[in-house]
Amino acid sequence: MNETISPADLAPWSGEARPDGWKGMDDFARGIDGNRIAGTAALTGSSLSVDLDDGDRLDLGFVSADRVRWAGGDRSGDDWYEAVEVRPGVFFVTLTFAGEPLRASVLVVDVNRGRSLAVESHIAGEPTPGRPRVSQTFRPGTVAGTPALGAPAAPTRDLIGWRALYRYSPNHLYEHIYLSSERYAWQCLVGEQRGHGDVDLASTWSLGDGLYVFTFREFLIPVAATWLYDLTAMRTTGVFFGLGATGAAQCAPGGAIITELGRVSYPDEQPI
Repeated sequence: MNETISPADLAPWSGEARPDGWKGMDDFARGIDGNRIAGTAALTGSSLSVDLDDGDRLDLGFVSADRVRWAGGDRSGDDWYEAVEVRPGVFFVTLTFAGEPLRASVLVVDVNRGRSLAVESHIAGEPTPGRPRVSQTFRPGTVAGTPALGAPAAPTRDLIGWRALYRYSPNHLYEHIYLSSERYAWQCLVGEQRGHGDVDLASTWSLGDGLYVFTFREFLIPVAATWLYDLTAMRTTGVFFGLGATGAAQCAPGGAIITELGRVSYPDEQPI
């Protein structure tokens, strides 16, 4: 039997079928930064240049605790940023762009090892059914003027088969299961999305020394997220980027304490 889906049954801005009561970014992100590491003003007054592996150079001048002058490729600006020092010398830097509101960037930089990874998120002007509205690109690089130590940032399969709980606040508890190199499953145990879950597109990059950049791109709502996992401290620091209820692009910070639940291994055929 063919089922007719009315416009009211579609997820806002996505064109995908939406379960009853499905929550938007404004709903689930409220208070999800309860266990997030506090931001830092440590970069104020400093400058940083990153040579990206694709040939571009990114120059950053941190003029205050939340304003940065930047230049990269043929673009430049003076915009908002937030920095979190996840470990001594390891920074998670979020940038938004007033001139390009549908773009946001996260720069994870380890100044001790001279390594970096930039993750750029872009919200498409129009939805495409079957494809997340927010796309992401990954640009590894090195810190200019600093010897690059250890292996460069690279895609990894390290999380496949892992299962863990993420406590973002007393009111936000989620479970993740890492299914393959391209997908993960989540469900909400406590919070606005309790009882909801999905399988979304995901990417994982290793930075070495127990640090991983994990990102996901949702199908049902226009949101993507970029996280830095510190599996030594068992904490995450991250940011959601997507469209809010008004249709405007916005960033929402998050951070969680991780509890490992276990891991499965595959005896023969492996996930992609």
